Amino acid sequence: MFTSISHSYPVKEVVAPYQDRELTWLDFDTRVLELTEDPTIPLLERLRFLAIFSSNLDEFFMVRVASVKAKIERGSTTVNSAGYAPKELLKVVLKRTQELVNTQADRFRDVIIPELRAEGIEFVKIADLTDEERNQLKDYYNNRIFPVLTPLVVDPSHPFPYISGLSLNIGVNIESSEDHDISFARVKVPSNLPRFIRTSDTTKFRFVLIDELIAEHLAELFPGVKLKDHFFFRVTRNQDLDLDEDETDDILETMEKELTRRRFGPPVRLEVDKVIHADVLNELMDELQIEPHDVIKYDSPLDLRSLNQIADLDFPHLKYKPFRSETAHELRDVDPESTDSFFSAVRKGEILLHHPYQSFTSSVVKFLENAARDPHVLAIKQTLYRTSGDSPIVEALIEAAEAGKQVLAVIEIRARFDEMANVRWARKLEEVGVHVVYGLMGLKTHAKLSLVVRDEGDVLRRYCHVGTGNYNPKTARFYDDLGILSSDSVLGEDLSRLFNELSGYSAKHEYSRLLVAPHSLRNGLIARIKRETKNHLDGKPSWIRLKLNSLLDEQIIDTLYEAADAGVKIEIIVRGICAIQLNNQARRDNIKVRSILGRFLEHSRIYYFRNDGAEDYFIGSADVMHRNLDRRVEALVRIESEKHKESLKSILDDSVSDVYSTWSLNDENRWVRNVKDHEGKYLANFQDHFIEKFNRA
Repeated sequence: MFTSISHSYPVKEVVAPYQDRELTWLDFDTRVLELTEDPTIPLLERLRFLAIFSSNLDEFFMVRVASVKAKIERGSTTVNSAGYAPKELLKVVLKRTQELVNTQADRFRDVIIPELRAEGIEFVKIADLTDEERNQLKDYYNNRIFPVLTPLVVDPSHPFPYISGLSLNIGVNIESSEDHDISFARVKVPSNLPRFIRTSDTTKFRFVLIDELIAEHLAELFPGVKLKDHFFFRVTRNQDLDLDEDETDDILETMEKELTRRRFGPPVRLEVDKVIHADVLNELMDELQIEPHDVIKYDSPLDLRSLNQIADLDFPHLKYKPFRSETAHELRDVDPESTDSFFSAVRKGEILLHHPYQSFTSSVVKFLENAARDPHVLAIKQTLYRTSGDSPIVEALIEAAEAGKQVLAVIEIRARFDEMANVRWARKLEEVGVHVVYGLMGLKTHAKLSLVVRDEGDVLRRYCHVGTGNYNPKTARFYDDLGILSSDSVLGEDLSRLFNELSGYSAKHEYSRLLVAPHSLRNGLIARIKRETKNHLDGKPSWIRLKLNSLLDEQIIDTLYEAADAGVKIEIIVRGICAIQLNNQARRDNIKVRSILGRFLEHSRIYYFRNDGAEDYFIGSADVMHRNLDRRVEALVRIESEKHKESLKSILDDSVSDVYSTWSLNDENRWVRNVKDHEGKYLANFQDHFIEKFNRA
């Protein structure tokens, strides 16, 4: 049985033209939470969506709520484009968050846990253990947990300890006495040990939480002291970076210092048990300097991100069916022993890639590995925003540099939460002679670009990759992304000029097949939307279709509104944030907004404009947000192959088809899931359709 998770946003007296960014983020998290009760999704995968919801909420508070609180602290009362002043918005956000957390707890307790129990997977309390299980866990505690624990008391000689962000903690209330002037202690739950500990019962999978096992043995940590009670708590800290590039001579060194400072960001959220006593909570808030409205109370274990440990259990019938990416058809006959064979395949024609259905490793990774090994390759130029810890792409760049090739790596060390990893990669690449640059001052380099220059005797040929996703082989297994491999000379010229701009300087920003932010992307999109409006008014074919992660930019949205008001049909598929507000009849009639969530994270971006029959298709790295259009280096590439246009059309057609289960933005600007057809049958899964499609190819 599907239920919609109701909203509690206040009705504004004057309807703003846009939905609020933070509230639409929570709408996205709501959609994630709705997946946890979908009976068509295997049980352990639904459990994983509970963990994903918790992880999303952590990031939301570390970045977005932290930003709202910073505005309040600066005394800002400015109303945003959605009609909210910072204090009002924070109040709505926190109320909505508490509602979602309550729903998550109810779902875990009332739906997921009983279903897991029926499959032989149980979460048990210490009191429910057998004597054999108790003895086994006692040994485990003594040997594996106790030596790691560090009890910290608060007394006249021990100040209140620093609580690291996202750590799980046990607060202990201690009975003061003449001998012990102590009232509180904190024990940090080790994050490098399993959260769920399996008991000795081999007939079932029975688990005890490590935090509850530690709590059971608290007296051993504080011998001779009378303990009154205990509770669990968790602090979220502001993780937004404040990097002033104008005041630094070495951005890498400044970033390393800023990352150290960020560990001590101010608290923005306190999560506690619902059972915590009011006076204890007040003392904790005083010590952390946090307000009552920043407290989120839980009726379930804190930090359900750890449910990934249970979701990883080997129960194949409780998981998605195994899936294996296919090698792109154009690359199947490539001789793995011949680097020339790969480049020959690309020379035959541009290759459109659709990950994860088509393998990232056998296409993009092989492209760069072949470039590193090929004796005819003279240079490799590469952007890196996020990559994996054991990246074969970085290893290929290192191999190429050691072989004497010219290698340029444009590394974005400001990629949120990957900053430290990127700093390490930058240092490693510099050590082997790679030319490492950090893009343009004040702009994050988010474009996904590779350029290989190869000496082919009578010509220096350029080979390119332009994609929508990061150069990360691990996330490429479950991110839906698009890309092209090409030897087109026009695109090669575009990429050469763009890389030269990133590593050097250029006052010219005109390209043939690319739209590049911050110079031509915003104006290029607006011009194409307005062209569709004019074509419609002139009686010519018009149509706009966008597949995005986020849609927030007011100027672009206003231009879309003008097109819809004029009668242009607009279809938008957006995974996350969407500020569209359908507040008049023309927009309700002409704008269709869908959202798709599932096994894979929908990460690809497609831009389509009918253009009076001369259709424009673009793919690339940019979403329709201020940061993408104005504060980042982004690139969209125009698709020119008619075959590839048909493939992109098919993706867009399927994305808005009523055959598949999706969410729709209704006339009241609420997301509603389309689950069953008019006969009451469950709708097909959008991503399963593509798995089957590529397996048949």
